[in-house]
Amino acid sequence: MDYRPLGRTGLSVSAICLGTMTWGQQNTEAEGFQQMDYALDRGINFFDTAELYSIPPKAETQGSTERIIGNWFKSRGKRDKVILATKVVGSSQNEWFRDAGAPTRLDRAQINEAIDKSLKRLQTDYVDLYQLHWPDRPMPWGSNPTAFRHETDEGSVPIEETLEALADLVKAGKVRHIGLSNESAWGTMTFLHHARTRDLPRVASIQNAYNLLNRTFETALAEIAHREDVGLLAYSPLAQGFLSGKYLDGARPPGTRTTLFNRGQRYQKPGAETAIKAYLELAREAGLDPCQMALAFVTSRSFVTSNIIGATSMEQLKTDIDSIDVTITPELEERIDAIHQQHMNPCP
Repeated sequence: MDYRPLGRTGLSVSAICLGTMTWGQQNTEAEGFQQMDYALDRGINFFDTAELYSIPPKAETQGSTERIIGNWFKSRGKRDKVILATKVVGSSQNEWFRDAGAPTRLDRAQINEAIDKSLKRLQTDYVDLYQLHWPDRPMPWGSNPTAFRHETDEGSVPIEETLEALADLVKAGKVRHIGLSNESAWGTMTFLHHARTRDLPRVASIQNAYNLLNRTFETALAEIAHREDVGLLAYSPLAQGFLSGKYLDGARPPGTRTTLFNRGQRYQKPGAETAIKAYLELAREAGLDPCQMALAFVTSRSFVTSNIIGATSMEQLKTDIDSIDVTITPELEERIDAIHQQHMNPCP
């Protein structure tokens, strides 16, 4: 396993991170335990979760993934072996996260409530990396990346207020370091500006989607990652499984996320299937498993700190982790880039 610096924190995390969002719905606690045991044995020291999980978000399963991880810590006694990342939700109308039954915001009171609940579920005194799952202000991201129309920020919690609340968590020892998720170049630089000018904690990472169908991170954020040491924690490296080819021609295999929950719209856009078929053909010609090629491409990017994989079966998990041994040669990268030029970012 390769290990990389987590920003300027002094921590080194495995180049592959264990994603956990299926635990509590698609996966049982026993299966989550098995995945964590195996990942740790393979050298993965970085686990990522969120107060939102499991996926899809529902009031009755919210926090279930953190509880599973907490029970594993209690059972195995290996909290010190894991660099643990979790997230607080951004602005939403979902009212089941907070005791007051209010829509979520990234203000001091809600952040304090969120971290205390996460720590209790995780059965730990601290989180190594506490991330803002998405911004408080209006933002184009996820399945609707073109939604921004110069909307007003009225009612949004200012970034500096959120950062001050996070600073207090760091001072209290509940959080070691902070990070962003689903954030823009402007947002990332604004957080860095306030950290520098007001002596507040510096963000260590940004967790955004990045895969062969969505390389938009390269446009502006990759330079920030490089120059500011705010590396990418890449989520959805297999485009929610679409890059495996299992959903081609309308196929809906039983037990898969898109079949169960109808949540694959982000990767069902015009031109996506044509691009997927081109990458599958390239993998076949190169003698590579298409999932491993897609994962290895993400892991090989210089701006990527860690590649967040997720699996619902042990067979998938082993295949995904084995991608660490796949090399993206200059020749293969040239052909990947040629496909990218023809089918550029069909699923931003």
